[in-house]
Amino acid sequence: MESDSREYPSFPKIGVGGLVVDKDRLLLIKRAFEPSSGLWSIPGGMLEVGEELEEAVAREIEEETGIKVEVKELLGVFNFVIRDKNGRVKYHYVLIDFLAKPVGGKLRPSRETLDVRWISLKDVEKYPLTRTTRRLISRAVERGLIKEE
Repeated sequence: MESDSREYPSFPKIGVGGLVVDKDRLLLIKRAFEPSSGLWSIPGGMLEVGEELEEAVAREIEEETGIKVEVKELLGVFNFVIRDKNGRVKYHYVLIDFLAKPVGGKLRPSRETLDVRWISLKDVEKYPLTRTTRRLISRAVERGLIKEE
């Protein structure tokens, strides 16, 4: 029997996210739920059945932050696996992350976020980031998609 549960799943879950860049600022959220509760990351969530990837990214960003975006290029695909103390897979996500640009909306947290902020690239290291968010920001800086002002 296959499990649709996020914990101890029978198959990997597909997550989408958006690195929202406005000049030298990044839109980051503080996660309210596991995995990664209390850490800062890009906004994102689960792909829904029948949904296009870019639609899912835009929907999740607006739900979590109140910001409307235009989804741009694919930045990366990451495998995110967390095992419990017995070695069993507790969480397994395939994360598909895009670059996005803000086009409207009003910044506000959701029930899935403890906080939501625009953070300058020079200040981002002061925040406890998820491992995948750190890798994604590094990749975007290497490609010249984010620059310190």
